[in-house]
Amino acid sequence: MKVLVTGAGGFIGQALCKCLEGAEDIEVVGAVRALPAQALGRSQLVAVGDIDEHTDWSQALAGVSVVVHLAARAHVLNEQSKDPLTEFRRVNVDGALALFQQAIDAGLKRFVFISSIGVVGGSTQGKPFTETTPPAPHADYACSKFEAEEALKALSQSSGVELVIVRPPLVYAAHAPGNFARLLKLVALGVPLPFGYVSNQRSMVALENLVDFIALCVCHPAAAGETFHVSDDEDVSLPQMLTLLGRGMGRRVLLLPVPTGLMAIGAQLVGKKNVYTQLCGSLQVDASKSRLLLGWRPPISAEAALMQAGEHFKRSQRHDG
Repeated sequence: MKVLVTGAGGFIGQALCKCLEGAEDIEVVGAVRALPAQALGRSQLVAVGDIDEHTDWSQALAGVSVVVHLAARAHVLNEQSKDPLTEFRRVNVDGALALFQQAIDAGLKRFVFISSIGVVGGSTQGKPFTETTPPAPHADYACSKFEAEEALKALSQSSGVELVIVRPPLVYAAHAPGNFARLLKLVALGVPLPFGYVSNQRSMVALENLVDFIALCVCHPAAAGETFHVSDDEDVSLPQMLTLLGRGMGRRVLLLPVPTGLMAIGAQLVGKKNVYTQLCGSLQVDASKSRLLLGWRPPISAEAALMQAGEHFKRSQRHDG
């Protein structure tokens, strides 16, 4: 089986290619924006340039029976665009549809679309998100992912090509981008942190667990036509997360008992309300469908994965230093 992974040079893409390369009967093609100076494992790489409705995927799709579409315009920290939603749509909706259409013409069997839990919302209040939760995208990125899901479903129904949608929450590892990278740096600094009173619950997924699940979606017959939420074996609070990261680094994390209301006001005053919500709010997903329908079990526990992330981050800091 020949599998095309888009975004093969990215955080998730590199790990997924490596995971798929370990399977005897899978040949991996990785689509990247531009060819890197050195090879990324054993995958054949194809440069496709920027992704939008005009991207030519013909070389990458030759002989491919399954596509895993990871490439996307994701959270942009320093947004320069005057119309971010249009930019997100150009890559995440138009680009995905053009790829799917060209893949249909090339004789594709299955299209695995990596979406986002943000499609159903940004936080939960005691009741976890399930695959049947009504969509309520909370940001431009999530809106574009939802629009892509709907458009791809219509194309799948008219073409007969199997569509699998995967909606991960926060994906983490020692080299993760975004808020998780910030947390790793804070723990490594050893400074007291004001999160002692935070009692949230967050579903996350370790990079190792996510790529294992995606690899299952590539070939499992029961995945066809389904949408899945995927997460680790247990949810964690922010204090638990920080403590486990610290344990992996071999350091004790001092958490100060600062009232959460005070932190929320402070975050709003400095324009960091979203960061506060992402760190201190709750977001829980019910991932039982992935276990019941596909028989999937996360290869690594949340506790072990968080400690491992801390340990690997500390090691990488030593090498960099």
